[in-house]
Amino acid sequence: MSYSHIFFILLFVSQLFNLFMHELSVVTSILKTAEEEVKKANGKFVSEIFLEIGKISGIELSSLHFVWPQCVADTVLQNAAITINSPDGKAKCLECDTLFKIEKLFDSCPNCNSPFKEIVSGKEMKIKKLIIN
Repeated sequence: MSYSHIFFILLFVSQLFNLFMHELSVVTSILKTAEEEVKKANGKFVSEIFLEIGKISGIELSSLHFVWPQCVADTVLQNAAITINSPDGKAKCLECDTLFKIEKLFDSCPNCNSPFKEIVSGKEMKIKKLIIN
């Protein structure tokens, strides 16, 4: 195997690692919050968790689902049913006040082509509800 092959393999593995590290930290934060809430409620575990993760939040849902089981094993979230609502990205143009859907943070206004906008939804990362037993 040549050095260029090894380089590309290492580059791929490092990109894969970086992709999962972000979602890993998000799940760790969710777990910490859930543990705190279970303790406050004098509960034992979470049976259901409802999350809101916007489509332009930067979270890859497939990566989150991949790291979830490993992160929550033997915790209050281990057997929790997870429901994720993913609001679309929406923005309001700062030039012409048009409200429009965006798929990427750098999308421009479809009406006047201005890049200047206020993002009004889609970047959410929230725990909406925990069902604690």
